[in-house]
Amino acid sequence: MAQTKPKLQTFADFLAYDDGSEGYYELTNGELRKVPPESYDNLRRALTLYEAFKTFISAEQVCPQGLALEMPGQPRNRYPGLTVLRPEHPAQMRELGQAAITLEMAPPLLVVEVVSPGAENARRDYLEKRNQYEWRGIPESWILDPQQRRVTALAMVEGAYQETWFEGEAWVVSPTFPTWGLTVDQMLVS
Repeated sequence: MAQTKPKLQTFADFLAYDDGSEGYYELTNGELRKVPPESYDNLRRALTLYEAFKTFISAEQVCPQGLALEMPGQPRNRYPGLTVLRPEHPAQMRELGQAAITLEMAPPLLVVEVVSPGAENARRDYLEKRNQYEWRGIPESWILDPQQRRVTALAMVEGAYQETWFEGEAWVVSPTFPTWGLTVDQMLVS
């Protein structure tokens, strides 16, 4: 991953920094690390979820890739494949002037990651991001894994994630969104 040279100490520094370059960056130990673009198929999967969520919650509360989520630990931010916001988040982000959720804001209701091929991507999504999302107190997180043909649903129970797997034609059950109505196969279509 390419690195740039500025030394940024806080998430606020990260949000204020603009060198005119395009793309997404994670702030890790004071340095910016470029995040590779999402694959076309994974982007399509996130858009499928976006369309499904819009049928029962406000479209303003559903953000496909691009929302910076401040995290505890390193890196200091993540860009989930899809984020379902709380009703107050859009106004807070407008006030902030950025598509970002800071640690001062309540955590989003749900984050979704779509696993790209490769051991490093699986490790990042199943371990690193999962741990950070749990520490951040995000009530629910889904890991869509096209290679395994599985959705791992993580729901916060007494301060820790409880894990449930869904495969094939199984309906993905969500404690946060009981009216969710897609199967694993429908969620993994690109």
